[in-house]
Amino acid sequence: MALKIRLRRQGRTNRPFYRLVVLDGRCPREGRSLEIVGWYNPVEQKEELTLSVKADRVEHWLNLGAQLTDKAEALVAKAAPEVVKRMRERLLARKQKETAKKRAARRASA
Repeated sequence: MALKIRLRRQGRTNRPFYRLVVLDGRCPREGRSLEIVGWYNPVEQKEELTLSVKADRVEHWLNLGAQLTDKAEALVAKAAPEVVKRMRERLLARKQKETAKKRAARRASA
């Protein structure tokens, strides 16, 4: 099951409100979610009422293998930059490990 953290649209016509949800990547946008980890209100004027993210829950789901969509990643980076920083560090470390493994295999075969 490919988990995604993405936005689910709510609200009424011309007054969108989004929930940051964890769900199976094959589900529709407004499908059944596993957990709500935050919300985003682009219409609100006050800064503190625009965005809320549960950073600990986002990190929990990322550790379980969930992937952030582009917009969700931008919102999480705005609300909790340390979560995105740790996610990128893990991704970079994984790529470096794979590169080192490939180099070692090439050297062994040569």
